[in-house]
Amino acid sequence: MTDLQISKTVKLQPITTIAERFGISPDTIEMYGKYKAKIPIEIIDKQRANKSNLILVSAISPTPAGEGKTTISIGLSEALNQLGKKTTVVLREPSLGPVFGIKGGATGGGYSQVLPLEDINLHFTGDFSAIEKAHNLLSAVIDNNIQSKTNSLGLDPRTITWKRVIDMNDRALRRIIVGLGGTSSGVPRETGFDITAASEIMAILCLTTGLSDLKKRLGNIFIGYTYTKKPIFAKDLKVAGAMTALLKNAIQPNLVQTIEGNPAIIHGGPFANIAQGTNSVLATLMGMTYSDYTVTEAGFGFDLGAEKFFDIKCQSAKISPKAVVLTTTVR
Repeated sequence: MTDLQISKTVKLQPITTIAERFGISPDTIEMYGKYKAKIPIEIIDKQRANKSNLILVSAISPTPAGEGKTTISIGLSEALNQLGKKTTVVLREPSLGPVFGIKGGATGGGYSQVLPLEDINLHFTGDFSAIEKAHNLLSAVIDNNIQSKTNSLGLDPRTITWKRVIDMNDRALRRIIVGLGGTSSGVPRETGFDITAASEIMAILCLTTGLSDLKKRLGNIFIGYTYTKKPIFAKDLKVAGAMTALLKNAIQPNLVQTIEGNPAIIHGGPFANIAQGTNSVLATLMGMTYSDYTVTEAGFGFDLGAEKFFDIKCQSAKISPKAVVLTTTVR
């Protein structure tokens, strides 16, 4: 059977039941239908998290079809739960680019899957959409500031590094010209689109510790230089607060379930060849707060995702794995 056919044989448990199994009250979660929910970050307990055993799954040989890190991570968490060890798997969210490309979805495979498969692989709880909107809001404000006769900061369009994003593989949008159509349509300049997972906001969201920290980090996003070589940041455009408001729900980790009905947390999805390649700090700490064992993964090969996990995420969150699992493939 295909992964989809296998997933269809599973009778999903209500997310309220999964929340209770995870160790939190169903009244605490914000439900997104019957089988998905947001978990408030306020219930993270760093002291409890420090007592958990964190396990990192990485890989040695990346291929276009993937290596099996997600499948191994889920399977390992299922096995530990069967051994009576309270375990939660914490993963990244899939991007629609790979989902509709050669790699496909990112919910595991065979009988080692997180569910509901279609929801997670498609729009899920709207986190990617929120990141996309926050990113493109800043893009729109930048072009508006260049056009403005009263509030212009004097940005030199040739130095602007901030592009736009869309959660799809579309190489025709990599390099574009905006502002065409006359004086009312802006100032023509060269820019382009990146995929949403490559957004700096995605990387920021996955390192942040809360809303105030998120706003500060968003405000420090570098935009470009003025004609007098003065650096301009998002806070100079007074847009960080609005961007944070767009991300107020996206900052909360998502609770779903494995095929065997164990809790799974999925949150954030930065690529390891562009950013840190791991799920959010908040999601990992959430899993560690309520589990004896927390299994997580780092994207691409060990020399990308795992090194960044140790050098960036572990240093930022002050966490450290007790064990590392290295997956290999002969594909």
